[in-house]
Amino acid sequence: MFRRSHVALVAACAVFAACGSESNDDADKGADTNKAAEGGGGGDPIKIGFLSDCEGAFGSFFEPTASGANLALIKYAGAKPAGEKPTDGVTGATIAGKPVEIVGYGCADDTADKAIEETRRLMEQEDADVLIGPLSGDEGIAVANYAKEHPDKTFVNGIAGAQDSTLKVQAPNFFRFHPDGAQWSAGLGDYAYNELGWKNAAIIGDDYSFPYTSLAGFVAEFCAIGGQIPKRVWAPLGEEDYSSYISQIPEDVDGLYVGIGGSGLISFIKQYEEQRGRVDTERMLGNVFWDDPLVLKEVGKSLVGGVTSAMTAADSDSPEVAAYIQGLKDNYGDEIAGAGPSVFTYGYYTGMTALIKALEAVGGDVADQSKLQAELAKTTLSGDEAPWGDVKLDSNRQAVSNVFLKKIVEDTTGDGVPDVQTFARVNEVDQTFNGAFSADTPAPDRDNPKCEAGEAPPWVGKAEDVSFAKK
Repeated sequence: MFRRSHVALVAACAVFAACGSESNDDADKGADTNKAAEGGGGGDPIKIGFLSDCEGAFGSFFEPTASGANLALIKYAGAKPAGEKPTDGVTGATIAGKPVEIVGYGCADDTADKAIEETRRLMEQEDADVLIGPLSGDEGIAVANYAKEHPDKTFVNGIAGAQDSTLKVQAPNFFRFHPDGAQWSAGLGDYAYNELGWKNAAIIGDDYSFPYTSLAGFVAEFCAIGGQIPKRVWAPLGEEDYSSYISQIPEDVDGLYVGIGGSGLISFIKQYEEQRGRVDTERMLGNVFWDDPLVLKEVGKSLVGGVTSAMTAADSDSPEVAAYIQGLKDNYGDEIAGAGPSVFTYGYYTGMTALIKALEAVGGDVADQSKLQAELAKTTLSGDEAPWGDVKLDSNRQAVSNVFLKKIVEDTTGDGVPDVQTFARVNEVDQTFNGAFSADTPAPDRDNPKCEAGEAPPWVGKAEDVSFAKK
């Protein structure tokens, strides 16, 4: 079922570290002055607000997320980059003959309060018609609740992955064209139990909504087929000293699933090695952050042999993926292109692509946004629109799409950064995990979902063997 292959990673880089070094003054300037739509089209512009993180644990993803959104405008709305950095904006974008204006690149810091402050600025002061964003879990829940209070505006999620944003809040004007954190973990519980032979596992994650969701997917799947979770450890987001949390991880379990992300994961891995010796990748799995280019550059050698999962496969040889990466390279250079397989870049790309497609279908009409919202709800993505697999929405406006299982392997390209090989694909992962999650079940948190045996998600035992061979 899980056949391994040996293929190289599409060139990854330390783009995040470089972007993250941008001063706050520069980020604020980008957030306030990028109004990019002069020329082309006629009539009132379609105003779009962009929201991501330029500060906090995920601040280094600001430019990559902007590059994903901008690339969609470049490919499908005729835009051109306004400068070398993605947050310099774009010019000349038109949709259905109407000019498009990016009213600002909003700067959040992974907290709900700052995300709402920026959302209000973009939507109320800058009068954006549509918001694309945010990045982080708590931010997404907050923006979804804000959306519910503003039905005359439309909100397309950036890459925030907390389950509640769609499953619990259910704002009819909030749309997510990528899997949530639990969906990204699909297949790992099956792999741990049936391939690695784990019968009991501990979990550790950041203490907020996204890791709750990410780890919930593993718990629901692993426990449904007979696994046990005797220990759950939670560390504050952005923690610098993980020693006390590492000491809480029991040594008499078969494995550990790690849901620490951003800059914290790099610190965690280094401190784990100091405290417990090498990372035994037969006894440790990681969530979506494990094969992100920043992590691979900083601590990837420690993770060789480790398995992770997400909605992208960097080693894919499909022409759609190649075109997507080339588009980033042509417009923003090699470093940003290296970040193309990151879910952060890709989520903003699919979100903006879906928005453009829906706006075209309604003739660019944002006066009565019920039309746009109805169109978004039935929008699907395929081919170049979604290079790693078709996307459709469920009744809660949540994506159903593929998830890839990937193994981190030794560097074969000579750049000193480990490669990634994809070995399995879980097709059409939905948000409910066969009823384990619903509007009525407890939201993922420190203690939920409970570890209970039951009917397994439909993909257990059915992951499709895949390997990508570079031509």
